[in-house]
Amino acid sequence: MSVDSNGTTGDPTRAIRDQLTGPGGPFEVVREEIGGHELKVFKDRFPNLRVVAQFAAAHDDKEFIVQGDRRITFAEFLAASNSVSNGLAAAGVVHGDRVAVLAQNSPEWCMTFWGTVDLGAVLVGLNGWWNTDEIIYGLEDSGAKVLVVDDKRYQRIADALDDIETLEHVYLIDSDPGHGAASSKVRSFAELVAAPTDAFPEVPIDEGDHAVIFYTSGTTGRPKGAISTHRNMVANLQNTVLLLTAGSMAQAAIAQAAGEDPDGAALAPAGGQPVALFSAPLFHVAGCHSTLVVGMMGGIRLVMLEGKFDPVTALELIDKEHVTLWTAVPTMVWRVCEAPERHDYDTSTVTSVSFGGSPSADEMQRRIRETFPNLKATTNAYGLTESSSAATTLSGADALRKADSVGLPMPTVDVAIAGPDGSHLGPNQTGEVLLRGPIIMPGYWNKPEATASTVIDGWLHTGDVGHLDDEGYLYITDRAKDMLIRGGENVYCVEIENRLVEHPGIADAAVVGVPHASLGEEVKAVVEIAPGADVTDDDIRRWVAETLAPFKVPTHIDRWDGKLPRNASGKLLKNVLRGEGHVSFAETM
Repeated sequence: MSVDSNGTTGDPTRAIRDQLTGPGGPFEVVREEIGGHELKVFKDRFPNLRVVAQFAAAHDDKEFIVQGDRRITFAEFLAASNSVSNGLAAAGVVHGDRVAVLAQNSPEWCMTFWGTVDLGAVLVGLNGWWNTDEIIYGLEDSGAKVLVVDDKRYQRIADALDDIETLEHVYLIDSDPGHGAASSKVRSFAELVAAPTDAFPEVPIDEGDHAVIFYTSGTTGRPKGAISTHRNMVANLQNTVLLLTAGSMAQAAIAQAAGEDPDGAALAPAGGQPVALFSAPLFHVAGCHSTLVVGMMGGIRLVMLEGKFDPVTALELIDKEHVTLWTAVPTMVWRVCEAPERHDYDTSTVTSVSFGGSPSADEMQRRIRETFPNLKATTNAYGLTESSSAATTLSGADALRKADSVGLPMPTVDVAIAGPDGSHLGPNQTGEVLLRGPIIMPGYWNKPEATASTVIDGWLHTGDVGHLDDEGYLYITDRAKDMLIRGGENVYCVEIENRLVEHPGIADAAVVGVPHASLGEEVKAVVEIAPGADVTDDDIRRWVAETLAPFKVPTHIDRWDGKLPRNASGKLLKNVLRGEGHVSFAETM
């Protein structure tokens, strides 16, 4: 069985959504053949992201990005982004070239994104938590011609820049290269924004052109670059705008039926501008696709945190900037809702909190509503880098009624549950979750085999295990891929295991997840020490940290007595390592 976005529920949002997407509606959904597959798409849609930016020019003097003392209007931001486009073109960047960004969230990251995609080039968002080896891999794998980088992360790769043959120019965001740069490739980002202009590039862009490459950890070691096209990102944008519109209309209808002021249910102050707390990393689809791009289209003021996430800083900004919307990973939401200082700040302006990465358990819902007294809606989103952000969402009354679900498919998304033989299963039958729609990536960068095994007949095989209930709501019950999620970051166990067994003092190793109240899971390594070896836990952590990002370094280390349990094919029996089950002699042969 496959399920689309239609179904039955008592939540008024569903009826409003169906009306908006129905024949003649402002968000009419039709079926269209794309890439040999019939997909649900919006009848009227933006042809590419540059048209979205041109549309957003109408927001003009409204503030777009606020960070620290910097307050940048839409007009100022777009003029700077157009300058970046022209600067990149002058540096030799043409349609299809890759421009990498390695930096913490900043206005410059955002300007580079729009300056790149408006030129028809491809933005490569490198994980800001990666270490030197991982960064070099990402630059070489993507074939990036240009790198925009902040000083902190520049220091990780300064000595390696000349060895990356495809990399021609490096632009430093927050420091002057001066005379101390390790490479002649290094220049100042100020050069890219030196000539602001209202004129957009005129390079033709097709909706199927590549827009971004974001890396997702791989099950066989190295991360894979998931491609999002202009079509993918525009579909995610219009899905999100539709849901925001339907949600706001539903809240107003509920308020009016209860004899309350309908304006009090809006996602923005009456007659005012929506204000969003921008806390998701830009190298994640939640930060780029669902916050930056949606904010551009929606005229939203994005209040951007500086540096590492801190719950008190988040509360201060919510109070100071009168934040109305917040999209974050569950870990961030938990940390704010658990902060002892949360009642010291005015959080009454927040009307909507959205998050993804885990089911919205009852306790989390309760804590959110306790922290934000005027909350009108929560939204839990399920999606992957490969699905260009959200594929399903849970919101409105359903957030309480079906709190363990991850919701219904987005308006242009189909969901199916596949059995072991690939056939689609019926309601309440468990299997692998499949996704289909215009949000699904065309593939992994330069990895045709991985693409062919992941996207089959137009369906994305997620590696997640779940079921659809009788009303079409999706429940995620397990992960088929050997993966854990720490603080919203996918951590593929094999990547860490491969590094562990390279240590001369470790004979074998396995990695599993350990539940954690705010992070979701922490990394636990179970190691078999080689005979005669003297290896401390700190030695093991330092060894992993030399080649992998800090969030992949094991928090917990257990030493296994004897050989690690494996089945006849050599596969680690992780249920045993987790203490979740008995293993028979036959399984370990």
